[in-house]
Amino acid sequence: MNLTSPNSDKILVVDDSPDNVFLIKTILEEEGYTIVTAENGPNALRRITEYEFDLVLLDVMMPGMDGYEVTKHIRVNTDLPFIPILLITAHDSPNVAQGLDIGADDFIRKPVTVDELLARVRSLLRLKHSIDERDEIARQRQDFVSRLTHDLRTPLVAAERMLMLLQEGALGELSPPMQEVITIMARSNTNLLAMVNTLLEVYRFEAGRKTLTFQPVDVQQLLQEVAGELTPLAEQKGLTINRDLDGDATTSKIMGDRLELHRLFTNLVGNAIKFTEQGEISIRLTGADDYITVKVADTGQGISSEEQATLFERFRPGSHKRSGSGLGLYLSRRIAEAHQGTIKVNSEVDKGSIFTVNLPVKQ
Repeated sequence: MNLTSPNSDKILVVDDSPDNVFLIKTILEEEGYTIVTAENGPNALRRITEYEFDLVLLDVMMPGMDGYEVTKHIRVNTDLPFIPILLITAHDSPNVAQGLDIGADDFIRKPVTVDELLARVRSLLRLKHSIDERDEIARQRQDFVSRLTHDLRTPLVAAERMLMLLQEGALGELSPPMQEVITIMARSNTNLLAMVNTLLEVYRFEAGRKTLTFQPVDVQQLLQEVAGELTPLAEQKGLTINRDLDGDATTSKIMGDRLELHRLFTNLVGNAIKFTEQGEISIRLTGADDYITVKVADTGQGISSEEQATLFERFRPGSHKRSGSGLGLYLSRRIAEAHQGTIKVNSEVDKGSIFTVNLPVKQ
């Protein structure tokens, strides 16, 4: 049997009746489809892991594992691409709404007629092809953005280094007005580079190309570093960063990717500074046997309940005038989830916000 023909859709026919299988197989092969058969549910699930199918024709009433259970197994397997499922049911079988509810796409009643069978098969194959095309376009778009973002980093990094040299006077003394202009340019270039780096990290996560290196991480020490690095930024706005990190150091060690966790907490503390005009930023670490909890609180303008509902979604910037691309918190959520952790927000307008990160001690 040829399972690699580029011009033929591959269809899996699952039925415990050899006569039914022979009839459907004959009809579909005459139309040029490649047919693979399975006589029961477990064999069908094995076939699906062995070959890529464009459609599954599935008998509902089978001994042992029925068609409903097979459908459920297919739909919960996130490693599989989308495969349309056409249920085949007897006239006296129970309502097929159950099968449609758990993930089947259509149904046909026995005894099947040639015209109806072919029409439903063609319809579901059109659905399969359109979804495959959509997914391919999305993949190409992600690849393009990822490559473009990666290529953008090179000139931005070069510009950052040149501006740094100018600020340090390596190319000659600058007048005060020129120094001010160079400072503004350097700040804008740094912001743009940060946005490009964030976008690149987002697409790495979404494309499944992000590899995390798990090792013991002292979160207490990590938070001290983040607070120290961002203190000058807070002081520029007259803010203080309070640290409640003096708990038992043995409860602050987890297995994680240190670089990504640094990115996560830098983003949260940096946002707290950005959106707070007066008052303070607080970082608190508490530990337990299974989880550690980090809370980053601010005295900023707060976040409305409407914005909180979509705050961690991609490209959902807030309404504040300093809101960015809407990727920072989305990336923070992806990092937390990659560590089997969670991130949430509790905020009131004009009263500030508290971002809470829970991370498991062991992976």
